[in-house]
Amino acid sequence: MHRVLVVDDDKVLQESVKQALEFHHFKVDVADNGKQAISAVYREKYDLVVMDVNMPEMDGIEALSEIKKYDPTIIVLILTAYSNVGDAVKVVKEGAYNYLEKPISAENLVALIKRALKARSLVETSAFSAPSLSLGQNTEDKFVGQSDVMKKVFNVISKLAKVNTPVLIRGESGTGKELVAKAIHYNGPRKDEKFVTINLAAIPDELIESELFGHEKGAFTGANERKIGKFQYADGGTIFLDEIGDVSPSMQVKLLRVLQERTFTPVGSNRDITVDVRIIAASHKNFEGMIEKKEFREDLFYRLNVLPVYLPPLRERVSDIPFLVDYYIKYFNNIHHLEIKGVTSEARNLILKYGWPGNIRELRNVIEHAFIIETSDEIYPSALPSSLTKTSIEDLANQEVAPSPEINFEEIQNSVLESDRKENEVEGYSFVFATKSESNEIKMDFQIAKEMFEKEFIVHALKLNRGKINQTALKANIPKKTLLRKIEKYEITPKEFY
Repeated sequence: MHRVLVVDDDKVLQESVKQALEFHHFKVDVADNGKQAISAVYREKYDLVVMDVNMPEMDGIEALSEIKKYDPTIIVLILTAYSNVGDAVKVVKEGAYNYLEKPISAENLVALIKRALKARSLVETSAFSAPSLSLGQNTEDKFVGQSDVMKKVFNVISKLAKVNTPVLIRGESGTGKELVAKAIHYNGPRKDEKFVTINLAAIPDELIESELFGHEKGAFTGANERKIGKFQYADGGTIFLDEIGDVSPSMQVKLLRVLQERTFTPVGSNRDITVDVRIIAASHKNFEGMIEKKEFREDLFYRLNVLPVYLPPLRERVSDIPFLVDYYIKYFNNIHHLEIKGVTSEARNLILKYGWPGNIRELRNVIEHAFIIETSDEIYPSALPSSLTKTSIEDLANQEVAPSPEINFEEIQNSVLESDRKENEVEGYSFVFATKSESNEIKMDFQIAKEMFEKEFIVHALKLNRGKINQTALKANIPKKTLLRKIEKYEITPKEFY
């Protein structure tokens, strides 16, 4: 339940707003002036403050400033009389989300509050959501991403949302660049206008200019009618240029012109078109190296890089991973109508040790993969993709320092039970389940040993049955579906044993 503080010295209005919000399931407290509001914010955690401008002791403008200094994540909505609209516009620039003119309707107030909460959720989820998550998909009242590096990102987003400068978002693939762009747009003055995305890396060079700026009929082969481009379509709103580092030098010149003059010329046209568009760009490229090699224009880079946003890779904020995992478990429980409680400690350790080259997008896919594979109410290592388990085994192997002696179960068994060996026992099967370190400490891991044995068992079963799936399943007493799943998990190729 979202918590709201209503601040107004008009008791009648204060009570009517309180009742309207409580009817829509908000938890509401009240204050009579700015001083009381600040004291309340210090005592309790509020999602949103609805506050009048003109109040005794401390007005809304001063209170807004103090509230934002204390906690910039609190949303503030301003109530104002028509004659004070100028003050309301001023406080929006100072950090208020929006304002409403008195007399207000409960319907308009609730709608504005819900929209504000959805916009804030984009800032919060930029720590843990993949770029494919869209506005309003996450409504959880939870701030996920506690690492210091992500708190700095939130702070930069908050600052950029208040201004209209171009933005450059930098970070590896899968870190959430598009979601950050949406967070800036939907928390800024253009939030009610269009947000238009275009992936420049996905468009052939010869078509980029037409996609961005439009073209006239007959401008080139196939141009059978006039078409407006993305810039003209986004007029008044924001255009997100993803992978801007991939555009050609000639297109960089044209983008620089739009940034400087807000003007462009459609393909095949003699007329200039002027637009009012905020440009947010993103890329995973090393611009400094590209500038040095003359592959990217220095003037365009500095025009975009006014207050850059750097999204760190997941491996640089490992402390956020448990929060991310818990979030996606809840998310996919809802999507797939399941009741997975969490991950086992072994699976969690594998997840934490992994390097995550695909970042948050990869983590999301891993959890969804586990939801498809897992049959219990917890995610076990066996449900994780082989990329994670394989990496963990390799890491474990790399930790052993030669010539560390190995403990072989078969050798121990043979030395003790040699006289009891049966004539029909199959030779040539060995399985190392433990190792000894330089300090003679025996190192064992049940989960890793189980998976290593499982893989060896399946490989030998396939060899004995010449890679035939049905015959292997029958002779080795493995359900066919299980066998196919394990073959995929351990990246075994049955054809090798034909």
